[in-house]
Formats: sequence, structure tokens, C-alpha cells
Amino acid sequence: MKKILFLTGTRADFGKIKSLLQILEENPNFEPFVFVTGMHLQKEYGYTLLEVERCGFTNIHTFENHTHETTMDLTLAKTIEGLSSYVKECNPDMIVIHGDRVEALAGAIVGSLNNILVAHIEGGEVSGTIDELIRHSTSKMSHIHFASNKQAKKRLVQMGELKDSIFVIGSPDVDIMFSNTLPKLDEAKKYYEIDFEKYAVVMFHPVTTESKYMDEYANEFVNALLEDTHNYVVVFPNNDLGSKAILKAYEKLKGNARFRIFPSLRFEYFLTLLKNGQFIIGNSSAGIREAPYYSLPIINIGTRQQNRAANTDIINVDYTTNSITEALKIVDSHKVQNKSNDFGKGNSANLFLISLLNKNIWALNHQKQFRDI
Repeated sequence: MKKILFLTGTRADFGKIKSLLQILEENPNFEPFVFVTGMHLQKEYGYTLLEVERCGFTNIHTFENHTHETTMDLTLAKTIEGLSSYVKECNPDMIVIHGDRVEALAGAIVGSLNNILVAHIEGGEVSGTIDELIRHSTSKMSHIHFASNKQAKKRLVQMGELKDSIFVIGSPDVDIMFSNTLPKLDEAKKYYEIDFEKYAVVMFHPVTTESKYMDEYANEFVNALLEDTHNYVVVFPNNDLGSKAILKAYEKLKGNARFRIFPSLRFEYFLTLLKNGQFIIGNSSAGIREAPYYSLPIINIGTRQQNRAANTDIINVDYTTNSITEALKIVDSHKVQNKSNDFGKGNSANLFLISLLNKNIWALNHQKQFRDI
């Protein structure tokens, strides 16, 4: 039996690995473990460890990696320390990480330096800002790549990764997006006490490379929302540098009947609310990845998704109140032309399992090789 250790630090990456964990829990050839850290353990952001625990996974380990300084380098160092200790305890055959967070980089470092196979989900993509540096660094420290599409695979090959180590499985959250387990809209509204008949979704994250401007950006955004007439379901940002400026700006929304504000939403409930929303506004990858699958209009603000927001249906605006306001005036009449299928068909977990059942994947050389094109 192979031990597979998954690492999760945010509600977002947990949505990406959840279906993969579930399919391994049901397979006698594998014993999955979950290392839970980061935002999951912060009450300010909804203490989403509870969402992980609700899934009933057998082996859950928690580690507090938050530092009062909230600088990414110290978070990276602390995560490495905690994960290094835990892998010596559970002795995994593979560490599975996702995306472009420092927790993922920590997982790749700990795995590669301890001669453990590292599998990276959604490598080879462009993120923009510091996230892109982290994503590509994580890919280079990983042995196996579960890419979301052929374009991502092409980039990994350009980076010198072996074709035999790259498996295109789509984006695992699409599995949940089109599953029959999503709650009904009435159920989601009742659970979160949302009385709006119509609403839009707000998800605005800090841009780490522009952190000194986040106070200005957040206030410009909030002013545009206050001048608007739509109802909004607002979800807190992630905990990157600059998040406190956004939370401070959101204080202006409190007590306003057009806004319901949440530190976090359970992933399935979030998907139901997103699917039935009028549009999504902010700079979250949910506007680039999930929203197009639901044919939802998107207002993308600023540079955070600059290299990813290639979909022509997306309304791209700058950080000014005026620019955001102009987009809000036209969003209700904005017609989305194409549904996205760039990130799979909802069978990522099955493709993931098939890959792990293939003996060749376990024969990959732990000593990384660079393959010239």
C-alpha cells in the first residue's frame, strides 16, 4: 500500500485536491494523509480546518505556520520545519502539492530533499506577480506533474521536464463543479442567511508585488461597490501580504443591506452561489477558472490575473473607481459567448488514480533530469 501525503494551506487549494483525496480513500492500494496548515487554521479567515474535517478523511494532521510578521519567507521556513517533522513520522511514498502558494513550495522542498516523490498539480501555468515565480520553482522541485491542459504540459516541457513525468488530468475542482453533490441554491442561501433574490460575488485578493498600493486599490474598489446598486456576496481575501488593507476597506460595507460578508464559504456552497450569481468581480482565479464553466460574466480587476485572463469574454479593468464603475454599468448586458473547457471535463480524479496505478510512475528517477528540447 502506497502512502500519499497531500498538503493544503487554503480553501482554494483544498477545492483542487478534495476529489483526489476522496478517490484514494476509497482505493485499497493507497493510504492518503492530509497535512493541514496556513489559512485553514486562522479564525480570522473562517477556520476552514472544519471543512477538511467534515470530509471524514482518516489521517489529518494540523500544523500552525502563521507568523505575526506574515511575510512569505518566514511562512515558507516555518512550513518546511513542520512538514519535515511530519514526513519523518508518516513516511510517505509521495507528497502531492498544488499551485503557487509558499506551502506548495515547502512541500516540494521537503519532498525532494528527503528523497520522496513530489507530485505537483497545475504546474506549467502562468500566474503573474510573485505567484508565478513560486509555481515554476515548485515545478522544478517536483518529480511528477499533473497538468490541467496541453498548454501547461508544453510549458513544463519548455522548462526541461520529462514528458513521461507529465500527466494531463484537467483541473480537479471541475470534478466537484459538475458533481451531483452540490447543494441547491435555496439550501445554500438558507445556510448562509442570504436573502437576496439576485446577487453578484466579490473575491478580491492582495497583489504581493504591489502590496504598498493595496490600501489605495481596496478603497477604490469598495467605493465603486458602494456607488453601485447590485447586491453582493463578499468573500474575504487570502492571507497574503496586503490582505489587512482589504479587510480594513471592507469595514465600510458592514451594516449595508446590499452586502453579505463571509470570511470563507464551504467549497460546494460557494460553487452553487457562484453558479447562480449575476457575475463575479475582483481578481480571484475563480473568475478565470470556475466562472467561465458556468457562463458567468466576469469583471477582472488589475494585474493579479494578467497573464491568465485571456478569455475574450472577461471584462478587464484597472484599479480605479471610475474604471470599475463603468464595467458595472455594462455587466448586466454582457453576454458570455463560450463555455470554458480548457481545464478538463470533470474526470480529473479518475485520471489521477489511473496514473498512480501505473507502475511506471513509481519507477521515475528521484534524481531530477533536465531534458533539452
